[in-house]
Amino acid sequence: MAAAAEGLAAYRAVLRAARRTFAGDQLMLKESAVEIRRRFEDHRGLAPGSDEAARALADARDAAHFITHMIVQATRAPSGSFVVKPESVHAGATLEVPSEEILSKLK
Repeated sequence: MAAAAEGLAAYRAVLRAARRTFAGDQLMLKESAVEIRRRFEDHRGLAPGSDEAARALADARDAAHFITHMIVQATRAPSGSFVVKPESVHAGATLEVPSEEILSKLK
């Protein structure tokens, strides 16, 4: 039963991250909830305690962190331009663009 509770906690964490990040954007809220549900349903049959289940839970935790810290929702200003207002959780967040050297090491 602990595995089910851990899966439910991960599911709720990703949903919370999406709700917080996409607040006010009904399309993204709906589509992200559908995608999150689909991803968890795809992993429903994994054996509790298996390496695959552990990997799926780790991926869910990473997704919640990424959504919270790396995505900033832009809003349209009256002038027609977009305004991005990062919050304190975004401070210091960087996404490294892979160089050719890094990519060659992955092959």
